[in-house]
Amino acid sequence: MKLCEIPRWVQLKNTLRNLEYPEFINAYETSDNGILLDVRTPDEFAIGTINGAINLDYLSHALADELEELSIKKKYFVFCRTGRRSLRVCVLLQNMKYQVVNLEGGLAARASE
Repeated sequence: MKLCEIPRWVQLKNTLRNLEYPEFINAYETSDNGILLDVRTPDEFAIGTINGAINLDYLSHALADELEELSIKKKYFVFCRTGRRSLRVCVLLQNMKYQVVNLEGGLAARASE
């Protein structure tokens, strides 16, 4: 009999601070050193983003280099469309000892509120 295993992505997500949209925005706005990172493609970013966000394309070959250039002194509030890309970027950043917050469900969850 096979036991029900928790998917790896759920295990990774559970290691992060994941906030729903209102709490995510409030945490960013009340942070002294917060930076918004939109990890969608430049085309998605151009359609619309959260005001003040910086675009780092998850699909870019330069993503790892761009992440390494970020200041360790900042706290990063990371989002994408559905939360899957931001989850992966948050795990990378957290492994690099950065402070991160992931937007639960991405921008798509904001639309359903």
